[in-house]
Amino acid sequence: MSVGTHSTSTAVDVRIMTRAELALHGLRTDAPVRRPDGAGPSDDGHVLVDGANAALPRNPDSPYFVRNGKVWLGDEAGTFEDTGLAYSPVQRPKFYDLTTADGIRYEEIARLHGADVLATTVVQTCIRYAEADRCRFCTIEESLRSGATVAAKTPAQLAEVAEAAVRLDGVKQMVMTTGTTTGPDRGARTLARSVRAVLAAVPGLPIQVQCEPPGDLAWIRELHDAGATAIGIHVEALDDQVRRRWMPGKSTVPMSEYEAAWDEAVRVFGPNRVSTYLLAGLGEDPDELIEGAGKLIARGVYPFVVPFRPMSGTLAARDGIGTPTAEYLRYVTEGVAAKLRAAGMQGADQNAGCAACGACSVLRTAGG
Repeated sequence: MSVGTHSTSTAVDVRIMTRAELALHGLRTDAPVRRPDGAGPSDDGHVLVDGANAALPRNPDSPYFVRNGKVWLGDEAGTFEDTGLAYSPVQRPKFYDLTTADGIRYEEIARLHGADVLATTVVQTCIRYAEADRCRFCTIEESLRSGATVAAKTPAQLAEVAEAAVRLDGVKQMVMTTGTTTGPDRGARTLARSVRAVLAAVPGLPIQVQCEPPGDLAWIRELHDAGATAIGIHVEALDDQVRRRWMPGKSTVPMSEYEAAWDEAVRVFGPNRVSTYLLAGLGEDPDELIEGAGKLIARGVYPFVVPFRPMSGTLAARDGIGTPTAEYLRYVTEGVAAKLRAAGMQGADQNAGCAACGACSVLRTAGG
């Protein structure tokens, strides 16, 4: 079934549609907290929309703009419409002003996402970053080349920054991701050490870890025992043909390994403490994507649906690949959110991680 055919027979939720358009086309505004490149959907400003975290492109050509703490829609005729959405920027955190004893800025070690999430890429290199293997949406090593970060963050550095971020800026959760490493743990070993160090400095801080399915699933238990609250094992697409086209290196890890890792993670961490990114706009049939998300939900895995947005420096941007339509994003988001509601799964219940933050997705607006 096509998205267009479905939308003619179903009332469109204007609020969700507006939020989808904002996620794709952004706002005519600046943002004190932003992230120009990295391992995930970025090149965004971090703001609050109706009090909820939102990572939105800063786009001078967007029809949406900010005035008097609200989001407005304008057209070429000079007509302005109040969308009904409240807006406030996330302020630059105090911990950004600090440096380690050896002169590394805290901002190079970890960054604020949304209003209260500390995020870091523990290892900023990836064995799959050669052009023949690279995920076409990823710029994990571009932030390293630009000097915005350091290649490897030590557990001690992460603990130091996390303590300051919690104490000075009220950070409530942390996300640790990593580029894939050469060992069979695929980065889990470094994540486990980092979690232990941070929790020694900030006991009780909820932390989500993110990595590829480790070759030895015992690493999932190790991450849990280190103190991680939740885990993200991100597949990005469920269709193997799409995976091969968009992730030539990562797609060599078969879906069966992802399924085994998700099942083990749910067994160890519990239902709705495991998530996976699904990028909307890579060419998957929307109904098949929704159906696949439903199967993940039945497994106890939260499908974190995020719009594909081609960032500067990606292979996709180089090749001129654009975003999906807002209607496609709305349709998929509403379909997945309905399945999440039926299962009683809320992203906020994960306590830490991308689904708990929700900034890069429209799912929370749709009730997921």
